[in-house]
Order: sequence, then C-alpha cells, then structure tokens
Amino acid sequence: MSLLILSLAPVFVIAAYIYFRDKYEKEPIRMLLFALLAGAVTVLPIVFVEMFLSRYTSMFPRYVSAAYQAFVVAAFSEELFKFLALYVLIWKSPEFNEKFDGIVYAVYVSLGFAAVENILYVVNGGLATGISRAITAVPAHAIFGVTMGFYFGLARFYERESATLKRKALLIPMLLHGIYDFILFTGLAWLTVVFIAFVVFLYISGLKRIKQLSSVSIYHTDYNLLNEKFSKPD
Repeated sequence: MSLLILSLAPVFVIAAYIYFRDKYEKEPIRMLLFALLAGAVTVLPIVFVEMFLSRYTSMFPRYVSAAYQAFVVAAFSEELFKFLALYVLIWKSPEFNEKFDGIVYAVYVSLGFAAVENILYVVNGGLATGISRAITAVPAHAIFGVTMGFYFGLARFYERESATLKRKALLIPMLLHGIYDFILFTGLAWLTVVFIAFVVFLYISGLKRIKQLSSVSIYHTDYNLLNEKFSKPD
C-alpha cells in the first residue's frame, strides 16, 4: 500500500498544482477526471504498439538501438496516443474555451498515463525507484503534457496556423521525450550530468509556458477587475 501511495503522490501533487494555476476559469472536475481516465486508458494501445516496435530493437547497434527505443518505441507511441486522447476529449468541447485549457487537459491526460506507468515501475522497483521517479519521470511526463497543451491551445484559437501548431503539439513533446529517454537508455554514467541539466531545462521551460498562457487568459482582465472591485472599501 505504501508503494502505491508513493506511486500516485507525485501525480496528485502535480494535478493539484495545475488545477490551482488555472486560476481564472477552472475546468469542471468531471472533465479533469475524464482526462485522467483517458490518459490511463492509453496504456493499453501503447503497450501493444511498443511490444510490436520493440521486436526490431536488436537490428541496430548499441547507441542506434538506444535512439530507436527512445524516439520510436517510447516517445512516438506514448505521445501519439496521448495526443489522440487529448484531441478526442476536448478539441470540439465547449469547455475548451481558452488557450490555457490546452495545458490543463494535456497535463491531466499525461498524468493519467504516468499514474499507471509509475505504479508498474514502483511496485517492481521499490522505494528508491518511487523517489527518483517522483522528481524525474512523473514531472517529465507532465512537462511533455504542458508542451503539448501549449501548442494545442494555440492551435484551437489561431485557425490560420492551426495545422502547424497541432504538428508542434505532437512532435515537440516527442522530441523532448525522446531526448529524455535516450540519455537514460545509453547507460553512460557521464551523461548523468547532462540528464540532470535536461530535467532542469524541462522544469524551467514547462513553468515558462504555464506562466505565458496563464497571463494571456481571456478571463484575466475581468478577474482582476472583479478583485479590485471587491477589495476596495465602500
């Protein structure tokens, strides 16, 4: 039970953080639960696709094999199905009414997937695995979701650039995910420093994108005016 709690704790912490960062017009709880469920369900097709793609790993030399596993087996399949789940869930939904919503739903879909994946890893790997993944893998999945949602949110409201932005919403998270996994899959000890630097970069870029879309919320001005009105004495 303690390992299960450890597996899910970072998921709930990040979910709560994103929920409270959506401070101007919060999304319905039912939709957020659907997003988590949709992300969890993506594990099923992802497992089958990864099993199929993994059959070809042995065809390549060591570092090419690591790149294939990172960018094709893991990043391609996982980000593709998360993108499809996000698209089906909210692209035509009336709840998707501002850019920041793209980040909210993409992160929740990613967290749904990360929750299932983390349970599997931590139950098998134990306490040390749970602690290390709580500060690396789970936040990384969330930041891939932030990146996907950033471009997805822009795509919804900039019709002329929509196709290009949707491609970015899919391909840039794939690239980031692939780099993250490639560093790990090479097994080179000296790349530990590079890995730490890359994780820090992910944190910084994710927080920057959250701040950027939050600050341009269409509800921002009204929210500030409302606070100003009720904070002043009569």
